[in-house]
Amino acid sequence: MSKVARALMSVSDKTGLADFARGLARLGITLISTGGTAKALRDAGLAVTDVSAVTGFPEMLDGRVKTLHPVIHGGLLARWDDPGHVRQCEAHGIAPIGLVAVNLYPFEATVSRPGVTRQDAIEQIDIGGPAMVRSAAKNHAHTAVVVDPADYPGVLAELERGGGALSDATRARLARKAFAHTARYDTLIAEYLGRETVAGAEADAWPEQVTLRLVRLQGLRYGENPHQSGAFYRCEGEPPFGLGAAAQIQGKELSFNNLVDLQAAFECALDFPEPVAVIVKHTNPCGVAVDAAQAEAYRRARACDPVSAYGGVLGFNRPLEAETAREIAGTFVEAVAAPDYTPEALGLLKDKKNLRLLRVPPPLDPRAPYRELRRVRGGLLLQESDAADLAEAALKVVSRRQPTAAEMAALRFAWRVAKHVKSNAIVLTRERETVGVGAGQMSRVDSVRLAALKAQGPTAGTVMASDAFFPFRDGVDAAAAAGVTAVIQPGGSIRDAEVTAATDEHGMAMVFTGIRHFRH
Repeated sequence: MSKVARALMSVSDKTGLADFARGLARLGITLISTGGTAKALRDAGLAVTDVSAVTGFPEMLDGRVKTLHPVIHGGLLARWDDPGHVRQCEAHGIAPIGLVAVNLYPFEATVSRPGVTRQDAIEQIDIGGPAMVRSAAKNHAHTAVVVDPADYPGVLAELERGGGALSDATRARLARKAFAHTARYDTLIAEYLGRETVAGAEADAWPEQVTLRLVRLQGLRYGENPHQSGAFYRCEGEPPFGLGAAAQIQGKELSFNNLVDLQAAFECALDFPEPVAVIVKHTNPCGVAVDAAQAEAYRRARACDPVSAYGGVLGFNRPLEAETAREIAGTFVEAVAAPDYTPEALGLLKDKKNLRLLRVPPPLDPRAPYRELRRVRGGLLLQESDAADLAEAALKVVSRRQPTAAEMAALRFAWRVAKHVKSNAIVLTRERETVGVGAGQMSRVDSVRLAALKAQGPTAGTVMASDAFFPFRDGVDAAAAAGVTAVIQPGGSIRDAEVTAATDEHGMAMVFTGIRHFRH
């Protein structure tokens, strides 16, 4: 390990800079710097050599050219154990630069500002910084590169212990971090240029290349099954939201399935403006109810299918209240997602050590779409999330009988729930609660029969939502046999007339939405 004799410092983020540089100076390391960084160091009372004094060439082009010079990059890239490199450097007056502290122009912060111009963004594309980072990282056998101010204390402590030298392992670790830093930076630029347009150009909503930057949030107990390992990541570069911004405030470690079910429960809860309780089992709602009294909503949701609710995952769109917590404490629940918890609710649930409680901040706009991803063997599917809601103008009554006001309210409720049920999805409801759910069947009529079979109470007088059209009249016939009085569905089948005729024969009302909610 060779000692660091010179350190080059050029940073946009000056957090911890003065203390780090002061520690380097105490070790006798010469500080070289540029522009604003040099000024900050001098203001801190440190002696600094300007890069222009090293290169013999002034900064120029409004600072676009400062460090792009052989004297700098030779000092970063030379292999000092290679006699040929040493001779060439000596011939041209190039001395080693053993440490580089660089972080890049604030491109991400700039393009995040409202009203930023394209030219403002372009000027924040760093050139010399990434070049120095990559040079030092490539030559990490001889040069250490620090891109994260959080690493300053540890690097300084090791230099002090090592008499001014860093271990091979430390330099390798810093190099990996440096390459990840420049990769993320370049990706941000590419994505910005991909979504920005210039005169006469058209933006592409789905660009030819997409780079995902994932940051691990936590390891998981296991994947879908105990023999599968798993971890939870969030997409870097996006504001944290949903489960990526959640805080677990109680309970044992989360599994893959817990998170998938929590996502399903909370997403369903967010679709309702009124207080709602959602119970999910294996990603499907098995009970949903709305009520001004949260505990009553939970009791009625659980009553829809108490067998499936056992060991379920709960979602709420209001802070969890004490009375609701008391109901939850009396049965087996895997996990709860809510925007918050009252102190009394937490007190009632604290003894249920295995119950996972997640505080999930609700989005400012629950209907704002986000990018969904699904891995397939050999590729990745991307789509915009299903944020569509019922539009009053799109609703079309196709039956002879108009739905009553109570039926229409129940149909709207049923349609919201059906959006979150796996296809083929059928949901039987009353105005404020689910009665039976038929999910994931290969034929729609079987989903209708299953929804009626799962119902714990009478289905007479219920309404039915179907996430997609009925290909045959048998689904309507089965619904009529169960006592359903009104149906909401997208329409669009070649047999719509036949299906509507069946509705009229049974004296039912039918509403077309013009939009489907497949969930595979």
